[in-house]
Amino acid sequence: MPATQPARPIRELPDELISQIAAGEVIERPASVVRELLDNALDAGATQIAVRLLAGGVRLIAVEDDGSGIEAAQLPTALKRHATSKIASLDDLESVGTMGFRGEALAAIASVAETTLLSRTEGAGSAWQLQARTGELQQAARARGTTVQVKELFFSVPARRKFLKADATELAHCVEALRRHALARPDVGFALWHEGKLLEQWRAQPASLPPQQALARRMADVLGEDFLARSLPVAHEEGGVRVTGRAGLPDAARSRADQQYAWVNGRYVRDKVISHAARSAYEDVLHGHRQPVWLLHVQVDAARVDVNVHPTKIEVRFRDSRQVHQAVRHAVENALAASRAAQAGGAAAGGTASVERDTPDAAPASAHAGEQRPLTLHAAPHAARPAAWPHEPRVPPQRMAEAWVAMSAGPRHEVNEPPAFPPAAAAPQQPGEAGPEADGLEADGPLGRAVAQIHGVYVLAENAAGMVIVDMHAAHERIVYERMKAQLAASRVQSQPLLIPATFAATLQEAAAAEEHAATLALLGMEITPFSPKTLAVRAVPAPLAAGNPVALARAVLAELIQQGPLPEGSAVLQRAHHEILATMACHGAIRANRRLTLPEMNALLRQMEATDRADQCNHGRPTWRQLSMKELDALFLRGR
Repeated sequence: MPATQPARPIRELPDELISQIAAGEVIERPASVVRELLDNALDAGATQIAVRLLAGGVRLIAVEDDGSGIEAAQLPTALKRHATSKIASLDDLESVGTMGFRGEALAAIASVAETTLLSRTEGAGSAWQLQARTGELQQAARARGTTVQVKELFFSVPARRKFLKADATELAHCVEALRRHALARPDVGFALWHEGKLLEQWRAQPASLPPQQALARRMADVLGEDFLARSLPVAHEEGGVRVTGRAGLPDAARSRADQQYAWVNGRYVRDKVISHAARSAYEDVLHGHRQPVWLLHVQVDAARVDVNVHPTKIEVRFRDSRQVHQAVRHAVENALAASRAAQAGGAAAGGTASVERDTPDAAPASAHAGEQRPLTLHAAPHAARPAAWPHEPRVPPQRMAEAWVAMSAGPRHEVNEPPAFPPAAAAPQQPGEAGPEADGLEADGPLGRAVAQIHGVYVLAENAAGMVIVDMHAAHERIVYERMKAQLAASRVQSQPLLIPATFAATLQEAAAAEEHAATLALLGMEITPFSPKTLAVRAVPAPLAAGNPVALARAVLAELIQQGPLPEGSAVLQRAHHEILATMACHGAIRANRRLTLPEMNALLRQMEATDRADQCNHGRPTWRQLSMKELDALFLRGR
């Protein structure tokens, strides 16, 4: 037993010790100082902010702004604990509209570092400088605005300074703090200097630009053009919650969650509600354990969000978190739902249906004799293709749709089965009828026109931009999945009774699952009933999967139900469980490798992809198609060099 400590008298702590204790909550590292000073500069209406650092911010942090400034008489008050101009009553606290409001930052900083305030207001004869340690106030030279200098961070608490990382690490945290503010305020210019060298500079966007365009430009400046190219715009309003920003494509997912940014009313936050809503929107399109990329601005009534939760103001609490969750999830889902396949050709080709090149290698043979003629691609007649390429007739869209329905519901083709459509020679062109060469690829859709199949796995197509490669199983899987999801959302998945029930020997777990989840199976378009004590019979399957193997499908669904156990209550969780089962069903019902498709069937697949949401990824998040532009194809063969 430890020795009994003698009773100590209760006494008040000194003000300096109180400030140092508070500093332990607010000031963790140099980046915390940068964050707090940037908040104050933005609250002061600054349009230009410069941050200067030495030794990653440990030796010096100086933040200069052109805001409204602080009057000379108020400079000493600004350094006192719980002194602020942001709020004055409880009503103000319940609807905070500024970045800062606690009145703790400057006092905490001054207690653990040598701090100097230099400020000048509009119309003042000169600037005034205050030394926090000595309280000395003197005149100085400066334009309108405020400069806060913080030297030798944690000099008064050496134990805290030992926990700081290397200068390069602390600098990286300071840059990240500045980046978060810059992404929230494209109307403000930011500059970062380290050891006298300019590291980052982001100019203020013109006020004449629309907010979304200004934000896009700032994102390109801060995160790079690649971020814009690999993300989609987000704009959604629901229940008084407005969500804007960008959602990264599933292909742009990363191994770390280091590019997930969220702001609430302009304040950067780490909020579980927002992050969970955004991640849940990627459930159907993300592969494995990859982390999606997003940049989301959430605007909500200030009275409906509590920012007085954490000393660092990094966390918030919503009055109606469910509504915010739904708004964020729907915003990201809507952005991801639009298939890029619907804009593939036009976007890649700059909106034109033909591509012209005038490089020497691209010119016809006569050009090498001195005549340089531009070659127009994709407008050549079909007869100009190599003889090994099959010639396909121009099939009307309704014929393609019929072929696709027949492929999905009819018997599977064998490898050597004759094509479902006759070759081009069997469909002679009528006099006066325009041949295939009369219309360009733009008439076939953004994904273009199918030309071949590779090893029964991939479909090759040509569009206005170049070549498209489609994983036919992954694409068909997504099409079937979205079709069944739509049916389930409407009421239930349409079922197709089997003329002869398919029976199979079932395990005890499978038999129990079929009995326990009979209602769920019916909702998903399946009917599995006992045929004997150890045998189950599949009597109906989902209509989109009627051509598949009913026994394999039943076993896969029952295995999913056994793994999930009793489906939990709650619409969101229950819907997620149903979607997981539908994804399994779609995977088993999609066309398999080595299935030979005719050209009309391939074209029907392309058209279905263009009309299907989220057709860019399969149910497991893998890409369904890739575009190779003519420029990329030329580079493979060193053309034009």
